[in-house]
Amino acid sequence: MTDMGGFHDHVARVDLGDESVAYEGIDDEDARKYIGARGLGVKYVFDNGVDVDPLGPDNLIAFMNGPLTGTQVTMSGRIAVCTKSPIEGQVTDSHHGGWSGARLKWAGFDGLLFEGRAEDPVYAYVEDGEVELRDASHLWGWGVHDTVAELEEECDGEYGKNLSTMAIGPGGEEQVRYACIVNEDDRASGRGGTGAVLGSKNVKAVVVKATTDMPRPADQETFQEGHKQAMQLIQESDVTGPNEGGLSLYGTNVLMNLTEEMDGLPAKNGRYSSTRSMADSEGADVEADRVGGETVRENILVDEPTCHSCPVACKKEVEVQTHHKGEEMNVRMESFEYESAWALGPNSGHTNLEDSVVMVDRCNDLGIDTIDAGNTLAMAMEMTEEGKFDHLDDGVDWGDSEAMIELLDRIAHRDDELADHLAGGPSHLESEFDAEENSLAVKGQTMAAYDPRCMKGMAIGYATSNRGACHLRGYTPAAEILGIPEQVDPHDPEGKGELCATFQDLHAISDSFDICKFNAFAEGIEEYVLQYNGMTGRDVTEEELMEAGERVYNLERYYNNLAGFDGADDDLPGRFVEGHEDAIPAQGGSEGQLAELDQLKAEYYEVRDWVDGVVPDEKLDDLGIDIGPGTGVSTGDSSAPADD
Repeated sequence: MTDMGGFHDHVARVDLGDESVAYEGIDDEDARKYIGARGLGVKYVFDNGVDVDPLGPDNLIAFMNGPLTGTQVTMSGRIAVCTKSPIEGQVTDSHHGGWSGARLKWAGFDGLLFEGRAEDPVYAYVEDGEVELRDASHLWGWGVHDTVAELEEECDGEYGKNLSTMAIGPGGEEQVRYACIVNEDDRASGRGGTGAVLGSKNVKAVVVKATTDMPRPADQETFQEGHKQAMQLIQESDVTGPNEGGLSLYGTNVLMNLTEEMDGLPAKNGRYSSTRSMADSEGADVEADRVGGETVRENILVDEPTCHSCPVACKKEVEVQTHHKGEEMNVRMESFEYESAWALGPNSGHTNLEDSVVMVDRCNDLGIDTIDAGNTLAMAMEMTEEGKFDHLDDGVDWGDSEAMIELLDRIAHRDDELADHLAGGPSHLESEFDAEENSLAVKGQTMAAYDPRCMKGMAIGYATSNRGACHLRGYTPAAEILGIPEQVDPHDPEGKGELCATFQDLHAISDSFDICKFNAFAEGIEEYVLQYNGMTGRDVTEEELMEAGERVYNLERYYNNLAGFDGADDDLPGRFVEGHEDAIPAQGGSEGQLAELDQLKAEYYEVRDWVDGVVPDEKLDDLGIDIGPGTGVSTGDSSAPADD
């Protein structure tokens, strides 16, 4: 039990097998050690056991908010979904914004834990501190958009006022390995295959009904001091300043032209480090600006909605009119994000804005991650070019956006042999088609729109991310592109191990609060401490809070170590790595650049006190992680033990 501010001390444990719901408090020591949201969610997943089948009934999936979620804290509308990933069996946490997390807090919950498997499709209805399982057979097979519309009427609520729905589409039902969970505002818990886990449990949706009921800080004076500082920094920032900063004006897609200009935008499955280099080399009709934030704002922007307690409003609602298969289409949607536009555009060999919007909208409705979907299609294009699908008499050509739209539907429904293979994701394609050199994945999850040849912090970040290649575990482009907290040379590997570890720990804190990472473009650890202490009533120091972030990151790595991961899995696609036989040096302003992976890993492991990617038992002791059997590795060991 915990009586800290910001918590309801109320978690629902839902046994889907016998359709029962039990309610429990939160262990106070766990709440203090792991903060909330991501940290506590991973702890629940760890306690559930490492050896479970990710798509079996014994796996647990946790929907968690944190002590700052749904409060006055700026950008505090996030929710964490934590589980064992079906991608390669690592622990994963995937977050989304909007109002889902805030409404779950306002409904009286710190978290929902789902275990077992329902005999027939169900959805969970949450209101006033209680959870009810309801029949969802009539919704099975539906897309996310129709599902959320039906549930708004069925649950007698109104989105934007008292209701939020988190649903899966056909991708989750068919257990596409990169299926995701999407809410009524097209905000997605995109990475890690969380939608596939929910689908394996026959859970179609989680519906939360609640009106605004923000928790009160335990120490109002300290909280207001931190909140005032944070608001001032956000308003003054060139990135987050409302209606002035780049993120506020153009959304995340403000980065498209920035990375293109520095030759750090991977194109054509990472063969090129910008669309400009691709055009110069091949004469291809591609230009990153066509799908960039400035073009979006000028041509297709129709609204700028926001999330709970957020003045930045980075979400850009767009509308396009286009044709597909000879039919006119009108598509209006939110979440035309930088990474989505890149994966389904430049990295797939085209920059058709209208078709890119259609594809993002299609992914949201189908419930599949836009990044993994786009990168899997780019991988398939390269494999098609090399003849690896010839025996299937199928494939997809570079830049064929019309075929991509159709193939997304086929993948989500596993309609045919090619689609079924692509639904298995890069790990499956690597093993089935000897296609490791075609993959942009680390630990089975594909990278985002930052070229690791050109941003060395991102290179070590992709390699060491616990959930697989990810820009959001440690967002070093803040320093490498935006100069936050200070500008660093993106091409210089020196110091990037320490930079990455610091960002990873800082983001583990914000993910456990659960607040948006974008506040880190303005706020720092000082504002975090003041707001956390003010809300909870604690009196932690900056060092103690940073150690809590480090503890969360090490708990995740410890889980992965017990699941069989070590330093060999902290890798990068060969085309990006110095000395690799498949290496393709960057071009343009980043000409000749490759990731010095061995150097980066050596520095990173030294900073982390890890041994070949494994957390030594002494490190677990130092951080107070006193659960599980330990890794059996000592600080003095030269390398990790071989896999059994």
